[in-house]
Amino acid sequence: MAANAKVTGNVEYRAGDGPLILIPQGPIEVELAPDSAVISWGDAGNIQTTAIPLAEYQRYLSEGVIQSD
Repeated sequence: MAANAKVTGNVEYRAGDGPLILIPQGPIEVELAPDSAVISWGDAGNIQTTAIPLAEYQRYLSEGVIQSD
């Protein structure tokens, strides 16, 4: 995974109808689509991925809890 951003605060996502899950602080990879941001994190043996709405990703950027490299 080639990290291009990092999580520096509370960034959460929801898997289906389940509870909010915290993305751990540290390096992440972000791929932008027209309506969402796909975020990947973890090490080579345990990569996790989620998609969040683009507006939510932009809010995290403006709050400074996701910092682009």
